[in-house]
Amino acid sequence: MRTATSLLKPLALASLMALSLQAQAEEKFTYLTNWYAQAEHGGFYQALATGLYKKHGLDVTIKMGGPQVNITQIMAAGQGDCVMGSSDLQMIQMREGGVPVTTVASSFQKEVQVLIAHEDVTSFEQLKDKTILIAASAHRGYWPWLKQKYGFKDSQTRPYTFNIQPFLVDKNSAQQGYLTSETFAIQQAGVKANALMFSDHGFPAYSATVSCMDKTIQQRGPAIKAFLEASMEGWKSYLADPAPGNALIKKDNPNMTDAQLAYSVEKLKDLEVLTGGDAATMGIGVITPERAKKSYDFLVEAKLIDPKKVSAEAAYDFSLIRDVKVLP
Repeated sequence: MRTATSLLKPLALASLMALSLQAQAEEKFTYLTNWYAQAEHGGFYQALATGLYKKHGLDVTIKMGGPQVNITQIMAAGQGDCVMGSSDLQMIQMREGGVPVTTVASSFQKEVQVLIAHEDVTSFEQLKDKTILIAASAHRGYWPWLKQKYGFKDSQTRPYTFNIQPFLVDKNSAQQGYLTSETFAIQQAGVKANALMFSDHGFPAYSATVSCMDKTIQQRGPAIKAFLEASMEGWKSYLADPAPGNALIKKDNPNMTDAQLAYSVEKLKDLEVLTGGDAATMGIGVITPERAKKSYDFLVEAKLIDPKKVSAEAAYDFSLIRDVKVLP
């Protein structure tokens, strides 16, 4: 006669085997973000916090970027599977420079990059005689667009050092920033300012992309698609209740405050950064050939890329996100 104890042993063994099989089934995947953990990365942290990646068969690690971190170089060295590009423009230029990287999705349908001006300035046209503080990378991104559209001059620019103090003390200045970030810091400093949003005036760039090496797309297409599906479900969940994702964000970045996170989430929602445009009907994360062509054409017209070295078709892969379709 078998005892209760003897029956438990095979059951326990079966449970361990099931757990082992589950662990083996979860494919490891590493995503590199473009900055310190923040609400702008919320959907990825939410998917990790709520088990969405595991649900889709992945064991995901999120690694933070930062001012001195070259995430594309890290990915190219095989230490990451995909990266968060600051924009699709950046990724096209990387490809032209010889890095075989392709954009497969974009979290943000709107570029949240802005110029922040003092309260007396309400339009880009009013910045023609102002000092404009921009980072060096802007000269290969939005700055040529601003010069072409509004007649700005390089002589107006000064280096932006990711410190808002020069802007605060100079009433004749404007500075770059993210609508979801620096605008909050300036508000907290008690200075009234206006944020002028590029995407409201025709700037074509996608932002917060998922970009991967060609080799990874060829060899791990199903894993990337699973990552995209879980991540976009994570974004939908994060916008509804960001608490789980925020807890992980603050764990990775202890300097992040609840007030900053709340402000950023509110902006992402109010401006439909993730859910507007094509995403409203085609799903969060979508990129389209028509919109991507606008980014490519801008880079060609601004002489920021040589069309003989890179084509629009090579810079994007629309197939992986097309069938994900996580509607807002």
